[in-house]
Amino acid sequence: MRPLLPPLLDTVRILAIVFRLMVVVELAELKGGRGIRRVLTPRRSLQYVIASALGAIPGCVDAFLVVSFYKAGLVGFGALAAVMLSTAGDEAFVMLATIPRTALWIFGLCLVVGIAGGAVADGLVGRLRLRLCESCPAQVHAADEAGFGWRHFLIEHVYGHILRKHLVSLFLWLFLTLLALRIADQHITLEALLPANQLLLVVLAALVGLVPESGPHLAFVLLFAKGLIPFSVLAASSVAQDGHGVLPLLAYSVKDAVYVKVFAAVVGLIIGLILMGLGL
Repeated sequence: MRPLLPPLLDTVRILAIVFRLMVVVELAELKGGRGIRRVLTPRRSLQYVIASALGAIPGCVDAFLVVSFYKAGLVGFGALAAVMLSTAGDEAFVMLATIPRTALWIFGLCLVVGIAGGAVADGLVGRLRLRLCESCPAQVHAADEAGFGWRHFLIEHVYGHILRKHLVSLFLWLFLTLLALRIADQHITLEALLPANQLLLVVLAALVGLVPESGPHLAFVLLFAKGLIPFSVLAASSVAQDGHGVLPLLAYSVKDAVYVKVFAAVVGLIIGLILMGLGL
């Protein structure tokens, strides 16, 4: 039972945050959905800027918020990619504590990459004709048309939609993913696998970004703080990873989660190689 406790507690913590955000988004859709769809949904460039700015804020909560907006169909795949590229997850706090000046450069870099990457992601979706999952917006009932009521909202929207349709699968995906990552972490030491070649380090940093968890990126932060890896490797890792940001998306659409993770890893690799070519 003891090995199950840490991933279970992490699952409950993340689930509580995501649940609150889903309720907020559901409420926002009912009260101001038309305004949001009129102002934000048609303006992709605005979506990229807002999503990237949210992602640049330390922590994973802002990524969870964008995932909730994406699930509701309020923003597109480009905004989803933008927030995943710009967020540094919980490691942002560690970077601010250990390498504060470099952290600000990383945040700025990820912000710019997120905005540009969001536009590229939407372009690729159209060019490659990728079939993304259908949105799951709040259902407007007759009672909602008559006027907002908290009793109806709690019963039909919070319980009937969020709890019954999404929360159970979200709990299972979160718990099983975190449990698998914890088991892997007990048997694999990332530092011991690091190659000496800078090119291979950049490639590894981008590949590690595919892992939907904050821990692996922390190794690159601490190694950079000790002067053991160059800036290009840290940047590749920071762009490619999103902390726990993608976890709620797994319960909604595994396919879309894979798309955005692979895209972020490729972008992280490209950024790392460019910086390596500049001697950083």
